Formats: sequence, C-alpha cells, structure tokens
Amino acid sequence: MQAFGPVRRVEIAGEDGLIFYAAGASLAELNQQIALLHQALSESRPDWLLELVPSYDSLMLVFDMTEVDYHRVYQYVATLPVSTATTHSSSTLHRLPVWYGAPEANDLALVSQATGIPEADIIQRHQAQTYTVYAVGFAPGFAYLGELDAGLATPRLANPRKAVPKGAVAIADRQTAVYPDVSPGGWHLLGLCPVALYTPGCDKPVLMQAGDQVEFYAISEAQYHAWPAEPEDN
Repeated sequence: MQAFGPVRRVEIAGEDGLIFYAAGASLAELNQQIALLHQALSESRPDWLLELVPSYDSLMLVFDMTEVDYHRVYQYVATLPVSTATTHSSSTLHRLPVWYGAPEANDLALVSQATGIPEADIIQRHQAQTYTVYAVGFAPGFAYLGELDAGLATPRLANPRKAVPKGAVAIADRQTAVYPDVSPGGWHLLGLCPVALYTPGCDKPVLMQAGDQVEFYAISEAQYHAWPAEPEDN
C-alpha cells in the first residue's frame, strides 16, 4: 500500500487492522497529523470501523472484516478529507498536582547528577511545560506525555525497579508520565500525584486520552495526604 498525503507508510496489523504512519519533520508534527486523521475518522465513523488506537506517530484502525477488506479501508482513508485545523479545542486539559520529592518517589538527586541541573530547577522546569498525551498504554491509564524539557532528558535506570509506587511522577528520555498503579518501571521518579488515573468499573475508567493536554503543579505533603477531599483542578 502506497503512501499518501500526510501518511508515509501503511502496514497490515493482523486480519482486521491497518496501521497508518504519519509523515513529518518533528514529533509534534507527526503527532498532529495523527490527531487530525483520528479526528476525521472519528467524525465520519463508517459502519465497519470498530476501533481507533492513536500513538506517537501512528494510528491503528481495526475494521469489521465481514463488511470490508484491507483495500476498501485503505481507499476510504486515502480519500478521506482531513481538516488542517488544530484539534486542541476537542482535547481536555488536566492539571495534575505533584508532591515533589516524596520519600517513596525521589530520584531528584540522580536526575540532578545526570543533568547538572539543581533539584529546585528540575521541579520548576517539569512544571513549566504543557504536555501532550501522545499515547496511552503499558498499563491501564498510563499516559506517555511529551515533550519534556530537553535539559531534563534522562535515560532509563540501568536496573528497573520491581515496584514503582502508585501515583509516581516519572521521566525518561524526553517523556514524563504518572504511574496509575504499582508496577515495575525503569523511569526516574520526581514525586507523587494523588489523582486517580485509572478507576475500574467507571463509565470512563481512564482519565487521559491521546491528544489531551497535561500541566503539573507542586503541592505540599499535607495537601497530598488531604487530597481526597479536594477537586482535581485546584
């Protein structure tokens, strides 16, 4: 299948899926192309479309193989009008509180040693960005956020932890994330977030979706422990 417009490559994914890879010069541009294609397909919503799974620079489309085949899906997407307007108006901004330097999640000294940036400046820089949710995966509710300040880019730990605490705010390379539950992980930890990112059984169990925006802000230890009584967007 040939490239077209904003799509540089198309690959088959199993019996009922296609993956469309965006063309672009930067991660932001690649992800924007995917967001626009995702929005166009979500709005047109043909009967045979079962699922859309956006990621950094790709969009997986799952179709009903009793209704269409690869060729018809490819032709539909290749000829689908895609607006060049921004999609931020349809995204949600999440402001997430962080108890930076919480004892259970504190790699600030390691990050400082690796980057040469003082711990207080690491915290300030982490809060200064507005991040985009590029993908949701690894674990339910785990959102990959980018891009992190280039000065904070830190490689993963040589020996990943067997158990990262729930709510740990972490960085790796030029990404940041919040662990929605206890799990293994190799990212450097900056603190703890009290907001639930994954609530099984709810109508909307996952808080963040691809394309959403995220900002972090600092709270105290006392505010962290009192959080259940406070709203998300303080």
